[in-house]
Amino acid sequence: MEAYANALLYAIPGFLVLIIIEILYGHFTKNQTYTFMDTLASLSSGVTNIIKDSLGLAIVLISYPFFLKYLAITEVPGTLWTYLIAFICIDFASYWSHRLNHKVNVFWNQHIIHHSSEEFNLACALRQSISNIISFNAIFLIPAAILGVPPQIINVLAPLHLFGQFWYHTKHIGKLGILEYILVTPSQHRVHHAINPIYIDKNLAAIFCVWDRMFGTFQEELETEPPVYGTLKPVRTWNPVWINFLHFWGLLRDAWYTQKGIDKIRLWFMPTGWRPLDVQEKFPVKTVENVQNQTKYNPPTPIQTQYWALCQMLLNTVLLLTFLAGFGALTTNQKWIVGVFLLLHTFGYTSILDGHRWARIFVALIGLFGIGITRFTPIGEALAVTTPPVHTVLFVFSVASLLSVYLFVKPNTTEKAIEKVIEKV
Repeated sequence: MEAYANALLYAIPGFLVLIIIEILYGHFTKNQTYTFMDTLASLSSGVTNIIKDSLGLAIVLISYPFFLKYLAITEVPGTLWTYLIAFICIDFASYWSHRLNHKVNVFWNQHIIHHSSEEFNLACALRQSISNIISFNAIFLIPAAILGVPPQIINVLAPLHLFGQFWYHTKHIGKLGILEYILVTPSQHRVHHAINPIYIDKNLAAIFCVWDRMFGTFQEELETEPPVYGTLKPVRTWNPVWINFLHFWGLLRDAWYTQKGIDKIRLWFMPTGWRPLDVQEKFPVKTVENVQNQTKYNPPTPIQTQYWALCQMLLNTVLLLTFLAGFGALTTNQKWIVGVFLLLHTFGYTSILDGHRWARIFVALIGLFGIGITRFTPIGEALAVTTPPVHTVLFVFSVASLLSVYLFVKPNTTEKAIEKVIEKV
């Protein structure tokens, strides 16, 4: 995990630089693909995902070493060819895991966050899950286990495989000729993120598009059908934590209220979007029927609240980078304190952007929590000794968050504006 944290210290600034370049390119070419609030939500989602992964918040039902032990028919050395074979196996596994996420109700919950943006840009690539807390993806790595690929190689390549999926989340790169037959390209991935009927559940591959062509899920981007982005059931929130569990909450509610016992069980494993008839009638869910007339989520938010939220996100990023830099020196309890603070704070300030009346108090309480931990507990005292930068940033962040939420966020302004929009609709 420490190696992963060190890799992120380089990856995060790199991602942010590329996002800034894309924003500037869009500005100067008068083809901007970013909106302020959506970008803020995407970057905030990236923070939550990194914290979740850094804390190891997952239950592994079955591991790759288990399959390797019982299925390997040979043992391969760590040569260049081994790395290439391992990378292909990881990509093959990614395709089937991704396909499962799109096709089965309960698994869609851990992937909806990635499709939740109604824009398409490099920032939305950072919308990664925190709800995938039960891991069984090793099942899809059985080919690698049979070939005897060492787990160390899988562990090295897996983050690189994920990082390699960042670049094609852009609308500024057209089709790439012969590469369209080998690699997943921006054009192909625009199709994947689109909610147009012809594009739904297509182009599921991560790096090599051969899997889509082989298993019948390939769809070319059509000039006559511009992609429209988002989800058929719009999430209508900037809060990445809530987005991660929105679909699960809907399934849980349907399982509770549906009358048939069999429906209470099977709805979890039916195709994505399936609901029992009785709950469809009792709790209708608004879906996008005409994608070309899509109304994007963009409630009016006071400009000072937007700038305040931007500052909160930047403070989040500074604390996150400081946390990753000192990761090896932190105890488990210290890691959890910083991680939970970041998750709760992200939940709080994005809830303010959604206009919730309780959100200001929530953010203030998180600020008090950070101050209390750093100044009045043994964990805080130890943190000041072992990793002073983390202690200092956490304390300053907590004070700034506590004071600024009352100085720059006016009570009820956002929610009143949202209520006016709802009344007009």
